[in-house]
Amino acid sequence: MKLSQELLENLIKVTSRSAVACYPYIGKNDKILADKASTDVMRNQLNNLNIRGEVVIGEGELDEAPMLYIGEKLGKGNGPKIDIAVDPVEGTNFVAKNLPGSMCVIAIAEKGNLFKAPETYMSKIAFGNNIPVDCIDLDFTVEKNLYNYSDFTKKKLSNITVCILDRPRHKKIITELKKLNVNIKLISDGDVSGALFVSDRKYNVDIFMGIGGGPEGVIAATALKSLNCKFQGRFLFKTDEEISRAKKMGIEDINKKYEISEIVKGESIFCATAITNCDLMNGIIKKNNKYITETIVAFKKSYLEMVKKEISFT
Repeated sequence: MKLSQELLENLIKVTSRSAVACYPYIGKNDKILADKASTDVMRNQLNNLNIRGEVVIGEGELDEAPMLYIGEKLGKGNGPKIDIAVDPVEGTNFVAKNLPGSMCVIAIAEKGNLFKAPETYMSKIAFGNNIPVDCIDLDFTVEKNLYNYSDFTKKKLSNITVCILDRPRHKKIITELKKLNVNIKLISDGDVSGALFVSDRKYNVDIFMGIGGGPEGVIAATALKSLNCKFQGRFLFKTDEEISRAKKMGIEDINKKYEISEIVKGESIFCATAITNCDLMNGIIKKNNKYITETIVAFKKSYLEMVKKEISFT
């Protein structure tokens, strides 16, 4: 059974209501309560859908998370069999401190079509749908990728913008980018939204690169695949325990570079509702007992579609 427009509409409701559940905790300096509020509502909403879902990327394993744990079955037990990846609050610190950039995210694919990513770091690179797949590669040097991009697009290096997380681990990459005189968009968190910047020229980001969460890489890939954008990722395992866990999840080659077609197969649906203001969309607005939300979706489209929703709570 193919993924449907009806399921898309239901997922928009799920992320919208889950985001609104966070609203009372914006600026209250309690990221744990904010995450719990969104997680509780998301799980309840998903369990009311006519789906046979399984969480493949969630809040952790059963011993780490009481709900939305990896392997948890969701839905009424009828309807399509789907894999579910969730991030109830991407940017919990942003919610706690009332900073821009937080959103509630769900990505799904048909059963067996969404990669089960271990909770570890991933080296990533993403770029737009107008760039050939062989132009940029995770295995190329930063310099080669930027010169290749410049040659193909006919853009000067000084007009190219690279988005990267502002982390000490990226010091070397950032130094190289500065030497090349490219523009750098540093983000403090939220590498799902960071990867999505390459999907549309209006965001003025040419390439997203760097090291971030593996699960977030899979979630971003679901959106980028629907938008015909490019993404590559390679897991970076730090310990023998992480390697052992990955192998139990079916990852045999721990050094493998994954193409987007290996991370997400077939159709997928991506929904993200802003909690606080984001570059991609506006945060929740409260008017009396109603909340206005903005959600971006990617499904059978060549662009990110914006959906506004009004939710009443009494």
